[in-house]
Amino acid sequence: MNYAYYPGCSLEYTGKPYDKSVRAVFAGLGIGLQEIEDWNCCGATFYMSTNKLVGYAVSARNLAIAQKMGYDICAPCSSCYTILRKTNRHFAWNIKARPVINDALAAVNLSYNGKVDVRHPLDILVNDVGIERILDVAPFRFDGLAIAPYYGCQIVRPVYHFDDLEEPMTMDRLFTALGAKVVYYPGKVRCCGGMLMTTQEEVGLDLNHELIRDAEENGAEVIATACPMCQMNLEGYQPQINKRYGEKHHIPIIYFTQLVGLALGIKPKTLGLDTLLIRPADYKLKPKAVEVAV
Repeated sequence: MNYAYYPGCSLEYTGKPYDKSVRAVFAGLGIGLQEIEDWNCCGATFYMSTNKLVGYAVSARNLAIAQKMGYDICAPCSSCYTILRKTNRHFAWNIKARPVINDALAAVNLSYNGKVDVRHPLDILVNDVGIERILDVAPFRFDGLAIAPYYGCQIVRPVYHFDDLEEPMTMDRLFTALGAKVVYYPGKVRCCGGMLMTTQEEVGLDLNHELIRDAEENGAEVIATACPMCQMNLEGYQPQINKRYGEKHHIPIIYFTQLVGLALGIKPKTLGLDTLLIRPADYKLKPKAVEVAV
């Protein structure tokens, strides 16, 4: 089981712990990740907002390189995952755009046929590897750690792919199987505000406050996320949220792969857990029960 790995810009810097934990977990489960050589920025929303066709061509370069590698893409960043999949849909739907995109790719001796699938690590772990396989390999279980699974607004939208658009359950099923207590979390697919923190901070703080408040009110000890932007907003702005609302929120925001890695017995530092601004007092891990044949 091998994938072309597209870390994207965030995972090289602010989301480095996500990158470390994805690589460590996949290695621990025997999944091959081969980083796309000389990958470029997916374009995020900036290219798309000025010239969509240029944006699609920039994004398609990564798809074309993965095609030469012969692998589907694993893209952990929610924005990268969304943009690369959007490029694939545009390539499939817009017949007139295909030759224009390929003309641009030809300038760097590439071409694309639209056949590379773009996968999220959560999808791969649950639907390719399978929860049962993870349970077999993992030497530890969570002893009732209360987790609020936060999917964010992108990885299950805009169209159905691997989970429900309004009530995704993939992360819920995974953590429940690993012994955690998954709390009721109505905000699991609400937006964290994304870049609003740098343009309209008050709006961004309000959105993040709702997400943190809902998780804590439902008894969550940690919020598990699958997006570097969500992780940064929810963790890094808690002091400003507390000041704005006169509250004392102090809840860890952990990448879902970091939690899976702990169950797999991977050292916290290898998973980047030492870089968290807010660290859990206890991950509540226990060795899994071993059945003894009589």
